[in-house]
Amino acid sequence: MSEPLEVLVLDDEPIVGSRIKPSLEKEGYNVEVMTDSREALGRIKRKRFDIVVTDFKMDGVTGLELLRVQKELWPESEVVIITGYATMEIAREAMQSGVFDFIPKPFRLHELKQVIERAAQAVRQRKQS
Repeated sequence: MSEPLEVLVLDDEPIVGSRIKPSLEKEGYNVEVMTDSREALGRIKRKRFDIVVTDFKMDGVTGLELLRVQKELWPESEVVIITGYATMEIAREAMQSGVFDFIPKPFRLHELKQVIERAAQAVRQRKQS
């Protein structure tokens, strides 16, 4: 069996991370949850995360800025943006920046888990190449 993938969940609403973390850990992922986007930006500069799930609109660093830094530092990773501010313009900009998927809030946990599993498959395939 391969080593567990590292997942960072960033949302300024603590309830989001507390709902997602146990569910992903049950699936075998190593999960870190953060609520401060500036701290999360520093964390991704020090640690490789295979998958980052980030809110789009936060004080400090936006999800789009985090996406760009993550992809620059760790191009083999995948980023999923979750947002309550889903517009076509934001989705287009995120897609052009290399986001794996864009999920509007509110979402069902199983929907997010399906997207994360697809992202995990993409990451694993790259690691095997």
